[in-house]
Amino acid sequence: MLAAVLFVAAVFAAQYAIVRFQPGLMSNELRAWMASAQQDEQQKQQAFLRKSLDTLAVHLGQMQAQLLRLDGLGTRLAKLTGMKPQEFSFGQPPAQGGPYLPASMPTDISLSGMQEQMAQLNTLLSDRSDKMVALETLLMQDKLSKKLLPSVAPITTSWYSSNFGWRIDPFTGKNAMHEGVDYMVPTGTPIYASAGGMVVYADMHPQYGNMVEIDHGNQVITRYAHASKLLVKVGDVVRRGHEIARVGSTGRSTGNHLHFEVRYKGIAQNPVRFLENARS
Repeated sequence: MLAAVLFVAAVFAAQYAIVRFQPGLMSNELRAWMASAQQDEQQKQQAFLRKSLDTLAVHLGQMQAQLLRLDGLGTRLAKLTGMKPQEFSFGQPPAQGGPYLPASMPTDISLSGMQEQMAQLNTLLSDRSDKMVALETLLMQDKLSKKLLPSVAPITTSWYSSNFGWRIDPFTGKNAMHEGVDYMVPTGTPIYASAGGMVVYADMHPQYGNMVEIDHGNQVITRYAHASKLLVKVGDVVRRGHEIARVGSTGRSTGNHLHFEVRYKGIAQNPVRFLENARS
């Protein structure tokens, strides 16, 4: 076996010597075979180069699509957070500059190395895009949650006239807990939903009179009492600022006013705390 390998090597060495040092001794067949072999090799190299370029073009197209998606996400995130999109110049290349400091030992970038770097960059772009989508979802949920909190005053023409807390009851003259705030306004004044939610009560109550109760989710409920007229019914879905009733003096009341309550897990909360910290 070793002898055969040595023989083949000797034959190739002899052919190389003939081609290298005495090209005139080559036959026409040998020249034609060498030319054909060289042409085949060039075609293989060109095909490999075309295939590599096609692969790079596909990767480049994917990266461009990811960048467009990130630009759109960046614009939406800027709007959700209250920032101005133009401050970040989405869609424009970043400004660059600085002194030229060449590497001490420059190296050529190989095709395989470039393909590897582009594949890694494409993976990073996909990862960042997924994380930005998750962040956008969280911001939208946070913004939606704020809209479901009682943050808008139910009466726009007046501020509250009776505070939340202990006071002298107007009927008994004794110290009693007042679980809401009162707005003393003329009868017929519009009453608005302080936040979005679903109407779970809209009827006459022996203490509250004509009352609307709205469930805002997360165990938060608002009550609107002593109305002269109800404009919604149980099951209605209302938005923040939607007119739900008109001011009156029904139930346990001494005059025209709106009694407004905010309850969390069934416990009365001071509505003023929600209204003062509200964000539109």
